[in-house]
Amino acid sequence: MNLKSLLALPFANSIYKKTQKDAANALATQDAILKDLIQIGRKTVFGKEHKLDEVNTYEEFKAAVPIRDYEQIKGYINQIKEGKENVLWKGKPLYLAKTSGTTSGVKYIPISKDSIGNHINTARNALLCYLSETGNSKFVSGRMIFLSGSPELERVAGIPTGRLSGIVNHHVPSYLKGNQLPSYETNCIDEWEAKLDKIVDETIDKNMTLISGIPPWVQMYFDRIQQRSGKKVGDLFPNFNLLVHGGVNFEPYKAKLFESIGRKVDTIELFPASEGFFAFQDSQNVEGLLLNSNSGIFFEFVPANEISEDNPTRLSLRDVKLGENYALIINSNAGLWGYNIGDTIKFVSLNPYRIIVSGRIKHFISAFGEHVIGEEVEHALLTAANEEEIKITEFTVAPYVQQGEGKSYHEWFIEFENEPKDFSHFTEKVDANLRKKNVYYDDLITGNILQTLRINKIRKDGFIDYMKSIGKLGGQNKVPRLSNDRVLADALKPYTINS
Repeated sequence: MNLKSLLALPFANSIYKKTQKDAANALATQDAILKDLIQIGRKTVFGKEHKLDEVNTYEEFKAAVPIRDYEQIKGYINQIKEGKENVLWKGKPLYLAKTSGTTSGVKYIPISKDSIGNHINTARNALLCYLSETGNSKFVSGRMIFLSGSPELERVAGIPTGRLSGIVNHHVPSYLKGNQLPSYETNCIDEWEAKLDKIVDETIDKNMTLISGIPPWVQMYFDRIQQRSGKKVGDLFPNFNLLVHGGVNFEPYKAKLFESIGRKVDTIELFPASEGFFAFQDSQNVEGLLLNSNSGIFFEFVPANEISEDNPTRLSLRDVKLGENYALIINSNAGLWGYNIGDTIKFVSLNPYRIIVSGRIKHFISAFGEHVIGEEVEHALLTAANEEEIKITEFTVAPYVQQGEGKSYHEWFIEFENEPKDFSHFTEKVDANLRKKNVYYDDLITGNILQTLRINKIRKDGFIDYMKSIGKLGGQNKVPRLSNDRVLADALKPYTINS
C-alpha cells in the first residue's frame, strides 16, 4: 500500500461516518434546507414574484411555488443570460451547465457557488464510502479514466458555460490530478471517435485501476481498446478493480461490460444531472442509491401518474412510501424552484432513504392506455435474456399503431451480442414478462386489443451508427428506452436486419 492509499483510509472512514449520520437525520436536514432556501430566495427576483417573504411552512411553500419544467423557468434563465443578478439565487451563477433538452433545445442550468459542492463532493463521497466499507484502496494509487465532455468553457454574460462533466473536470481534487486520464487536450476533442482513439493511445500501456462513465460509452472504449490490444480489458489492466457508472440503468449493459473485462469488478452507481447530484451508491451490500439529503437540495415527490395534472399531490420525504413511482422535483441552492427534472424514482428503503431510478417521465408508451415505463421493459427483456444467456447491446421500444387490417402492437428494436437460439420463444418470454409487470398491457393483450410484441434485430453497431448520424455519439447522450411516437422507431428501420 503506497502513502496515498494509506492516507485515504482515515479520510474515507470520516466521510463514511458523516454520510451515515446525514442519512439517519434526513428528515430534520430536509426541513432545515427548505428553511434556508426560502430565507435566501426571498431576496431574489423569483422570491419577490412568488412572495417567499410570506412563506414559512412547506404547505405555504407548495401554494406559492408551482411545479415547473425548463420551458417554464426559461424566462428567468434568459434574465441571467442577459447579465442580471439575484434572479433565481443570490448574485450570479458560478457556471451555466449547457445540456441538450428533448423539447427545449439547448438548456442552461445554473450552478451557484453554494451548489458546486453538491456536484463535486458527492462523487468523492461515493468513492470514499466504497473505500471505507471494502477497505479496497488500490484504485487510489493507479490511473483513473473519467470519460467526460470537453472542459473548454465559453462565456455567457461573463459566466463560464459548458457541459457539466467538463465543468466538474476543473474541480478534480489536486491529489487525483496526477492520476487522471485522459489528458486535458484529449478531453477537449469534440468528435467522439477521434477522442476515443486518443483515449486508447493514452491509456493502453498505463496502470488503470478505475474507469468511470456512461455504460454505453464505456463499452465503446472497451471495444476499441480490445481491438487495439487483442486482450480482455481485465488482462490488459490487471489492477483495474472499480467501475463507476451513471446516466442510464446499468443492468442492460452489465453482462457485456463484464465479458469485455473478462472478470467481475466492483461497481459504484451514481445519479448525477446538470440540475444536481441526487443520489449515490453508498454500499456494495444493499439495493438502491442513498438519497443525497444533506447537500443543498430539498426534494419533493409527485406520484408519477399525477405529474401532468394541474394540481398534483406533492410530498416531502417524510410522506413517501416504498415501491411507489414518483416524479422527482427539486428545490436547490442553485436557484431551481419546484423543478421537475424529468426522472421517476422508487424508494427501496425508508431507513435510510434509498432509491432506484425507474425511468423518464417523457419516456413511456401509452398509445393504448397501458403507460409502460422504462423499468418495466428493462425487467421484461433482461429477465428473458438472463434465462436464455443472451447478451443485449442496446434496445428501444415504440408503439406500432395498425392503420389497416390487424391489431396494433409494441415494436422492439434490439441489438444482440449473441442471438437467441429460438427467436419466437424468446419473444414470447419477453412479452409474458411485460404482461406480468404491467397489468394494463396484460389487459390489452387478453382483451384482444393488442397483439403480442414484435422484435426487430438491429445490425451490429446499428445504434452507434444511428447516434453518429444525428450528431449525438458519445458524451452524455443516451438512446431513449421508450418512445410514445414513431420518430426513433422509423429512424432505426435502415439499421434493421432480417430475422
